[in-house]
Amino acid sequence: MPSREQVHNFAAGPSPLPTTVLEEASQGLLNYQDTGMGLCELSHRGKEFKAVIEGAEANLRQLLSIPDNYSVLFSQGGGTGQFSAVVLNLLSAHRLANPVPAEQFTPPPIDYVLTGSWSSKAYAESQRLVQPTFPNAPAFAAPRIAASSKASGWTRLPKRDEYNFSEDAAFVYYCENETINGIEFPSASNSSSDSAFPFDLVPDGVNIVADYSSSFISRKIPHIEKHAIIYAGAQKNLGPSGVTVLIIRNDLLVDTTAASKLFCVPPVPITYEYKILADNKSLYNTPPTFPIYVSALVLKHLLVEKGGLEGLEQTNKAKAELLYDTLDQAEQAGKVKCVVREKDARSWMNVTFTIEGGDDKEKAFLDGAEKRGFKQLKGHRSVGGIRASIYNAVTLESVKALCEYIQAFAKEN
Repeated sequence: MPSREQVHNFAAGPSPLPTTVLEEASQGLLNYQDTGMGLCELSHRGKEFKAVIEGAEANLRQLLSIPDNYSVLFSQGGGTGQFSAVVLNLLSAHRLANPVPAEQFTPPPIDYVLTGSWSSKAYAESQRLVQPTFPNAPAFAAPRIAASSKASGWTRLPKRDEYNFSEDAAFVYYCENETINGIEFPSASNSSSDSAFPFDLVPDGVNIVADYSSSFISRKIPHIEKHAIIYAGAQKNLGPSGVTVLIIRNDLLVDTTAASKLFCVPPVPITYEYKILADNKSLYNTPPTFPIYVSALVLKHLLVEKGGLEGLEQTNKAKAELLYDTLDQAEQAGKVKCVVREKDARSWMNVTFTIEGGDDKEKAFLDGAEKRGFKQLKGHRSVGGIRASIYNAVTLESVKALCEYIQAFAKEN
């Protein structure tokens, strides 16, 4: 059986975690800070776990430079749960900001930027949620597509002149990184790119919501202060699956029950109301204590051992550039083909490519990779091909080893 050191794990999620963090977490699972009890056996309302969750929030605020007028919350249900929660909470906030009688209220549009599978799923969920609740009743809102790259097969990002935002939208929604085809909006340092998200084109007063699940804490978030909500499932860069991190501007922590009494907006399940979560410091019900604990350890590790966000960004940029340069060279030799053609749109987290020569060549590549300890490189079942996910815990050494294998495979084949 291979040891952990002999395996290079390129999983798309759940993804690798730092070995030192897992070692500390395993001790905490058995005996947390000499309490004689494991972390999972401690009350979520006790002083020990209170210190864990408060420490995680403080370190996350420091890492991302989160403004004081934002709340940091820990929830459940993954990114998919937030497809629903975002719609329900922001429609409530919009309704409370427009408290006219129901017969005078015009439900707002909701703008979606579609760049791949996950933003498309979020859009589909909004369409489902705003359906009339009974025959002949009006719909609650009008989800619409403000921009889309579907025609490209999700292999590019919309350009500035392709966006068409609503002046009165309840919110604008985008997914920062699409894992399946490997599409990501350019980094803050490349914000002048024509593929960058056009924050300046969003009308004043319209909330911006971003799904950062697969790129969270990998680099600086451009214009974090212009976002209304940022959310991320932990299972890519932060911790185990089971916890979702929310960054929410405080004015959006609204009483959704009061909004529903005004009619024209759907009710919100109590565990998905942001105000309930915030008022109870993420402890309204029992949270996923172990995933939060591991996430807290990862955040401390990133600040102390990895040089904070600047150090992370430099390493992640180096990994992505090395792998894409290797693939571009192999493509010139006719051995592989990168899925995303526009370099500004290429993901730093999920690098996708195909092997030229058909299924037999792809199988040979994957078989050879497996023998060399390269794990979970097969592309998403919906598109096939190869996908190397190089999240934070994937080392530069692992990426170098993969590049050497790609070069050797290209030469031999």
